[in-house]
Amino acid sequence: MDFMVLSGLRLRETVNSYNLIIDLAKAGRLSEYYNEENEALEHYRFKGLFMRRSKKVFVTFIPKWLVENIGKQEKLTIYQISNWVRRDKRLKSRFPELREYYATVMTKWLNPAEIDFLQGRISGSVFMRNYFNPALISDLKDRVFKGLAEIESRIS
Repeated sequence: MDFMVLSGLRLRETVNSYNLIIDLAKAGRLSEYYNEENEALEHYRFKGLFMRRSKKVFVTFIPKWLVENIGKQEKLTIYQISNWVRRDKRLKSRFPELREYYATVMTKWLNPAEIDFLQGRISGSVFMRNYFNPALISDLKDRVFKGLAEIESRIS
């Protein structure tokens, strides 16, 4: 759940990313997906998982400690998560609200186009033309991490 609220990803994307982190960490190849310098999961490198016809996600800035913790876990399925939430009477299965919460907090630090980019609401050509620039990524990362710090303080 922490990963989902801190990434702003859809449920399916979160589970795919979570499981990919585990697989690559066990194989010693996590650097193929997680860019430690930018503290970013580079989803665009795994088009089959993250580039669906109508829903795409390119990059997610996420703290290294969280990626390392996920790498030590066991893989999950959407079914397992749904059952876990259903069994806990305190929780409701409203995963889209986590994405909405992420976007709401990020409005303090990012403009709407940047939030759309991080949540996968832009086309691949727009991504390559406007966002895939290492100089811009570091500025975006700094602002995203300010928002993530606020989210972490609220959920802990």
